[in-house]
Amino acid sequence: MTEAATATIELRPFAGLGAANHGWLDARHHFSFADYHDPARVHWGALRVWNDDRIAPHTGFAMHPHRDMEIVTYVRKGAVTHRDSLGNAGRTEAGDVQVMSAGTGIVHSEHNYEVEDTELFQIWIIPDAKGGEPHWGARPFPKDDRSGRFVVLASGHAGDDALPIRADARVLGATVRAGETITYDTDASRHLYLVPATGRIRVENVEAEARDGVALTGIAQVSVTALADSELVLVETR
Repeated sequence: MTEAATATIELRPFAGLGAANHGWLDARHHFSFADYHDPARVHWGALRVWNDDRIAPHTGFAMHPHRDMEIVTYVRKGAVTHRDSLGNAGRTEAGDVQVMSAGTGIVHSEHNYEVEDTELFQIWIIPDAKGGEPHWGARPFPKDDRSGRFVVLASGHAGDDALPIRADARVLGATVRAGETITYDTDASRHLYLVPATGRIRVENVEAEARDGVALTGIAQVSVTALADSELVLVETR
């Protein structure tokens, strides 16, 4: 058995995540980001960033650059409005997903123009190769379509009906009713990171509350039981 196939399940409680409160932005960091640095939590496979952000009404991120990163935004509450240097503009609502492949470079802004807080997960995945033409896209994914099963939201795998990314990775979503169990088949060499946006779950023998992180590898099939009605986001990478 290779080292990558050694079974690992690690709970990362929300209360222990990195934190930064800027007033307009209340952020929690599952991995090292900005002023938060934990040498044990720099990345998980190709997953580099998982930020849990709350953005106050009529505020947001001003225009700023990115390059060589696949950035997936999963909106949990409210909506976020995107604009970029390519001329793209769009509003992504709760339950929907947007993807920005930064490629050779892109400048963008993200604002909450709503009357309520916007809550979202911002997920950064390291691309398989640097460069490439930058692009942006968004897509609605009604929660009913992912009831009781994982649905691929963003993917670098040919054949997946999902927003495209330039990485050997998938971002998936599911909603699970209390008492139900769903599974996800993978490969023991893959890295998985699972966060219940809402609810409470048991992953194998580990229980996780809403917004906790669960890091897994060395497991070919992941079993998730909902202990309360739950909304799940899962990232699988090399």
